[in-house]
Amino acid sequence: MRMKVFVIAALAFVSLVSVIDGSEHQAQLSEFVNDALFSSVSSKQPSQPQPLMVPITVINGAAAKGAVCLDGTSPAYHFHPGSGSGANSWLIHLEGGGWCNTIRNCVFRKTTRRGSLKFMEKTLPFTGILSNKPEENPDFFNWNRVKIRYCDGASFAGDSQNEANQLQFRGQKIWLAAIEELMSKGMQKANQALLSGCSAGGLASIIHCDEFGSMFPKSTKVKCLSDAGFFLDAVDVSGGHTLRNMFGGVVTLQEVQKNLPKSCLNQLDPTSCFFPQNLIQHVQTPLFLLNAAYDAWQVQESLAPHSADPSGSWNDCKANHARCNSSQIQFFQDFRNQLLNDVKDFSKSSPTGLFINSCFAHCQSERQDTWFADDSPLINDMPVAIAVGDWFFDRKTIKAIDCAYPCDTTCHNLVFNESDDTSTTTTMIYSSQSSRLTFPALYLLSALFPTSMFLLHLRVEVLSRFFSHST
Repeated sequence: MRMKVFVIAALAFVSLVSVIDGSEHQAQLSEFVNDALFSSVSSKQPSQPQPLMVPITVINGAAAKGAVCLDGTSPAYHFHPGSGSGANSWLIHLEGGGWCNTIRNCVFRKTTRRGSLKFMEKTLPFTGILSNKPEENPDFFNWNRVKIRYCDGASFAGDSQNEANQLQFRGQKIWLAAIEELMSKGMQKANQALLSGCSAGGLASIIHCDEFGSMFPKSTKVKCLSDAGFFLDAVDVSGGHTLRNMFGGVVTLQEVQKNLPKSCLNQLDPTSCFFPQNLIQHVQTPLFLLNAAYDAWQVQESLAPHSADPSGSWNDCKANHARCNSSQIQFFQDFRNQLLNDVKDFSKSSPTGLFINSCFAHCQSERQDTWFADDSPLINDMPVAIAVGDWFFDRKTIKAIDCAYPCDTTCHNLVFNESDDTSTTTTMIYSSQSSRLTFPALYLLSALFPTSMFLLHLRVEVLSRFFSHST
């Protein structure tokens, strides 16, 4: 209780002086806050056993190959070995956590777990698709399961540096160093392998899908899963392109174009080729797209960010979709229609898979309650875990597209309600009422005051440390 009071008080203080300076601080804070909120519930149902805690493994030889985090420290991963029938099967999961698109927010990012080994958790819970329990993860529970930590800020795809600010943009080299080490630990003998990722890691799983497949003999079954990684080049509520502007900064600063498909670059500019809608047609390895039609991160940070809505007219709607007016709901429906249109040709290919549910959610493979539980989200009575498993093992063709909001009553929608007793906390509720947690109302902050990097750092680090103790 004391810890909870301290966290709320500290965050209330920090929130008073926080700022989102256009795309500058939006890029560095939005994903940290949302990532903490979305991932923190993965194992919070008290009636269920505690998740497997997996220690960190540092890739000690990576630095010699130039494979380092933003601050020059070594990259890392978490590995739990497979057993029995899964001893020669490998699941590689790429961590998400936003991007940094300017020198300023990359300098900030290297003082967090998203940019430095020094701040990474020493253990992580393996839940959802990483769980070691058959009742929680029926198809992959006994596989070799790996979570590669994300510390480059460009979806494991950058390859440059900024000496003046001591920044290393080495996502591509981190990816290669991690895969090389895992190959030496037995992955080269895999009879089947799945590359997955969530959010920025979901985008990375698309970017690296064919490269991953090329590392195995043709006799190895290799597929890829992108969870909440289908970021749309969409128009925001002001008519601008918030996410395109952010992605443009990431691609230019970190020279991401070096690692994007040449077949795409021959047709489009590098920023366009960083968007999955333009990437998927160039991926030859079987790919599964798992996405909420009204992706909660994109609603908050791409469609209606503070920079596009300075008056706050979308705040209530963003906090709780039930508070949206008819024109706002139609804006979301247009976003869903754009998503469905962008995957139309992709869905016609037989090796591909789709699970697009009409929920306000984000990263559904990592959280136990949305991956596989008694009240998991369903499309045609099928939960996410069964859909992915059926697709991977070729048991069924999976092209599951939900009806439009509000028809799906199984969603675990992210809803943020102000608490009755204080304006500095919110309650995050799922529509299925399976989980409930109280958090500071950081998502609503649109402060107009200048702030120091110290206070920004404090705000994120308090969140990080609190959640690391909570999960």
